[in-house]
Amino acid sequence: MAGRERALAWLHRKPEARAWALLAPGGFWLLLFFLIPLLIMFVYSFMPRGIYGGVEPGFTLEHYARFFDPLYLDVLQRTFVWSIACTVICLILGYPVAYLIVRGGRWRNILLFLVVLPFWTSFLVRTFAMIFLMRDTGLINNWLLKLRLIDQPLTILYTPFAVMAGLVYGFLPFMILPIYASLEKLDASLLEAAEVLGARPRARFRKVTLPLSMPGVVAGCLLVFIPALGSFLTSDLLGGAKEMMIGNLVQNQFSSARNWPFGSAASFIVMALVLAAVMIYLRVKDKNTGEAKVK
Repeated sequence: MAGRERALAWLHRKPEARAWALLAPGGFWLLLFFLIPLLIMFVYSFMPRGIYGGVEPGFTLEHYARFFDPLYLDVLQRTFVWSIACTVICLILGYPVAYLIVRGGRWRNILLFLVVLPFWTSFLVRTFAMIFLMRDTGLINNWLLKLRLIDQPLTILYTPFAVMAGLVYGFLPFMILPIYASLEKLDASLLEAAEVLGARPRARFRKVTLPLSMPGVVAGCLLVFIPALGSFLTSDLLGGAKEMMIGNLVQNQFSSARNWPFGSAASFIVMALVLAAVMIYLRVKDKNTGEAKVK
């Protein structure tokens, strides 16, 4: 007990020590389950592949060079295009929904509950539910046939449209919630002042609401783009083997192909590209924001 009392007294005298003590459990968790595995993968990416899988002692850049084969670059390009398209679609759909929730009055909590409700179910279960909706004998084709809008079932499943629909469905709440948080903090007196000064609804939205909600838009875009870039379950189940994304490539290298070094190299190349894209995006955003403030 005396040792414990001395430790508590020392922490009381050292505010910075209290901060480090609070960070210690989370820091230890991240070190053990994130940083150390990441370092292991980084080392593996420079080692030769074993004959029966795994790695062998040595050093090589072969795996990084192999990634720039046109086959893998095509997969990378498709992944970036789909991730950007998913982010744009989520923004177009999510911003009006967030705006409606903020102005929902007594319905606000119910609408917010409906946005959060999908998180109560496993992402895998929701993806399988989309399969039952979009397959040839699924609910969508059955309704279209009953309404006599089509003569034969449409091929929806295992197409790029199915993958995009799955990505948007899975990540749309990650766009709505940050934008809602920004709009909910918006000071209504600013809109009233703009209205008194003669600004019409469109001008009030363009000059006041949209600029002040940009932190939520940026956070939502990052929360959608980065997970979509690494997604592999949606494209695997809804797109089949024809619609491979970079996440599928990495997952296959660590599972069926047992090529851990190449999978590690591909992971770090994508990580570097994503980090560079995010840094450029944030720098351009900050530059535009600074120029707008100057004006």
